[in-house]
Amino acid sequence: MYRFVKPAGRGVVAGFLIWHHEENGTSSRFWTIWDSVPFSKRGQREKDAVNEDAGRGVRPKRADARRNKETLLNAAAAIFVTSGVEAPIRDIAARAGVGTATIYRHFPTRADLIIAVYRHQVEALAQAGPAFLAAGATPHAALGRWIDLFVDFLVTKQGLAAVLQSDDPCFDPLHSYFLERLEPVCAQLLDAAAGSGEIRSGPDAYELMRGVGGLCAGAGNSPRYDARRLAQLLIAGLRRPQ
Repeated sequence: MYRFVKPAGRGVVAGFLIWHHEENGTSSRFWTIWDSVPFSKRGQREKDAVNEDAGRGVRPKRADARRNKETLLNAAAAIFVTSGVEAPIRDIAARAGVGTATIYRHFPTRADLIIAVYRHQVEALAQAGPAFLAAGATPHAALGRWIDLFVDFLVTKQGLAAVLQSDDPCFDPLHSYFLERLEPVCAQLLDAAAGSGEIRSGPDAYELMRGVGGLCAGAGNSPRYDARRLAQLLIAGLRRPQ
């Protein structure tokens, strides 16, 4: 069963990363591989080159390094959506406009890259909530925009959902990371909309996220099923009667 579960229950959904929680509640697992095998045999050579540069005191400017890493993560996320997480590294490098050595330098293993992309996507979604509140016409409109982005996160990032299946405890923090970052953002949006009188007081952020997740889980590949439209109907239903 694919579903939201509180971190204490060990299984969690996560946007384009949806965990599988056994009915007996005894185990939760990711979809496919988390291995520590380098992308290729070139990985060690690239790491050696990085170490050599470090020994010579070669350091990129911090701001440039941050921008380069963001470019890599955005490129990887886009490629994962269209081609899956086993896509050739050269495709990611080409989209990012860098050499493959740059990717190896930042992410020595495919697992490192997948985890980084996941966290980057969650962080972007978390930061979008306050931005929508600041720029939106009303808190309810901001909530609607954020839920729309949340649906996109859940439905269109399926390229990563197909890869996570590991009981390795080193990945356990990702189970709670999703809710720890996004539940407070959703709660802030709900509180703002309730405070403005646009929606009824009382909707729970976790409950709403789980409900939207359930709508998205039914999307599949059916062209007749529009999870985004259904989620917006749900948000519209929160409004107070005029």
